[in-house]
Formats: sequence, C-alpha cells, structure tokens
Amino acid sequence: MKKSLIWGSLLVVLAVTLAGCTAKPKAKAKPMVKNPYEKSEMIMGTICTLSIYDKGKKDVINKGFKEIHHMDDESTLTRGGSQLDKINDNAGIKPVRVPDDFYPMVKKALSVSENSEGSFDMAIGAVTNLWKIGLPGARVPAQSEIDAALPLVDYHDVQLNDKEQTVYLTKKGMRLDFGGIAKGYIADQVKKVFKKNGVTSAIINLGGNIIVMGHSPEGHNKPWTVGIQNPVKPRGDAVGTIKESDMSVVTAGTYEQYLMSGGHKYIYLFDAKTGYPYENNLASVTIVSKKSIDGDALSNAAFDKGLKDGLAYMNQKKDIQAIFITNEKKIYVTDGLKKRFKLDASTGYTMGN
Repeated sequence: MKKSLIWGSLLVVLAVTLAGCTAKPKAKAKPMVKNPYEKSEMIMGTICTLSIYDKGKKDVINKGFKEIHHMDDESTLTRGGSQLDKINDNAGIKPVRVPDDFYPMVKKALSVSENSEGSFDMAIGAVTNLWKIGLPGARVPAQSEIDAALPLVDYHDVQLNDKEQTVYLTKKGMRLDFGGIAKGYIADQVKKVFKKNGVTSAIINLGGNIIVMGHSPEGHNKPWTVGIQNPVKPRGDAVGTIKESDMSVVTAGTYEQYLMSGGHKYIYLFDAKTGYPYENNLASVTIVSKKSIDGDALSNAAFDKGLKDGLAYMNQKKDIQAIFITNEKKIYVTDGLKKRFKLDASTGYTMGN
C-alpha cells in the first residue's frame, strides 16, 4: 500500500503552473486576482498549501484549513484519540460507530479494497505499524513479526453496518491504516468547502495531492498546466505536463519516504501479500481523476499490480487515467492520456510502447 498514516510519507509534489488553451470566453469571467490568496501550514507531517484566485475570497482559506485540521484529527494514527484509533483499539471486541463525515471514507476504502482484489488493502495497518517508515523508531521487523502480522491484513475481515454507521475489525490485532486514502478524501472535503463558499478557481495542494479547481486566472476557459514530478529530481522538476480543469492529480512514488538499513533501501509502499515494501521496477504511478480519493487509493492499487497489469487495470476505469514511470526512465500512459500528456524530452525520459 502507499503510505502508512505517516502523513509526511505521502506523495510527490506536482509542479502546478499557469497556462492555457486558445478557447474564447463563452461568458463573462468572474473577477479574479493575478496573485492568489495563499496560505501554507505544516499539517499531517507535510506542507499543505491552499491558493484561491477568486477576488474577495481570502477568508475562505481559513475555512479550508479548519476542515483539514478536523479531518486530520479524525484520521491520523500518529496522535491518540482519532477515529482510527478507536476502531483499531476495539478490533475483535466490538463495532465502533463513526461520524457522518468519516464513514464515507471507510466505505470507499472497502470498495477499492474489493475492486482491486486487495491490491489496496485498508487493513494493512498491522504491517505498517511494524515498520513505521517515516516515523521515529523506523526499523526492519523480524520475519517472525511479519509472519504474525500477515494473517491480520485482510479487508474481508472488516465489517461495516451502513444503518448504524459502525466499523468492526473481526480479529484482535487488526489495524486499519488510511495513509493510502485519507489525504485524497480530505482534499475532496476542502474542495466542497471552497465550492460552498463560492470559490471557482483554486489550487488545493496537500503535500502533493493536487486538486486544480476551475480554470487558470490567465483567462476564462483556460486550463491549468500540471507538471508530473521527475522521480529522480527535487520537487518541482517535471518530466512532462498535462492540462486539466477541475481534476485531481495524485502520485505514489518510491523516492519520498524510505528506510535505509544494511545498505538496502526500503520504500514506504507495502505489499499486503508479503509484508515488505515493493520492489517492482516502478518509480511512480500518477492518477488523474475527478475525485482525489480515487487518485489516492488507485495509485496504491496500480502500483501493487505493476506496469503491465496496472495499465490494464487502469484502462478499465472510466474517466480515470494513469501515468506509470519505471526505473529505466520509461513513461507509460493509459489510453485517455496518450494525446494529452506532453513529454519534456530534455529530461532523458522516453515514452514506452
């Protein structure tokens, strides 16, 4: 799975720049500011930045951060008292009723777990809790510890009751870990706050989970240009770009958080079948989708399946696209992006077949 709920171990930062197409305005554009109302905070172990381009909407920034703090408190595993803590603490004991704004994330996590046949497994926590990559005390667990944890990693053992809005882990020692889905859900919640308050043009960047709302302030109907991170370069160095409006772009990569031990690099993306981080020749997987929660979860699932099966899996998804980058500097895109992804050939990367 992608990251344990070590919020800083999440995704690459995608370089977001302003650009546009040549479409002419069909209606009078709303007043916008050239330089956005912008604020950054260190939350969830990463830098979150909210930028709003609608004139007179500066106060909405704080409403967005209020939502981030609230959902972080509900979802984190790095501080006590969260909803996930309550669920995990009652594993094998009793169901736990959860709030209205938390239950949809649980349902989505189970849905993706089922749809991906466990490539994304919401119950990965027994394994990620051993490794703690990205947290103090990160280590390589003994094989005996991993062997003991693996039987506890199975989304089939998660029971939901829609009527009561309860979550029950049927085995003691089970642990949910929403590090592979929570940031996407929170980004979507911030977008809802923005829309409710009349924001039409904005960038929501939760440590690399990117949502571009509306159009660029360069002109009405002009999309944003989103750069796809070069996996071997510092943040902001892109291998190519796509033009998007009202879309989420999320990347899972092998280079953000890792543990070095005995000369070996252990990344933060975990294989639920082995209990070890992946070593499958993928450097990153980027998902382009309407909802950030889909991008978050599917980037994990696609990474688990590898290049060939991952491409096939993503090509079956309606209105969701993917970009796969290998360690050999090859880039593969799903069918819907073949005419939309613009490669920067100066980076040394080439398009795969």
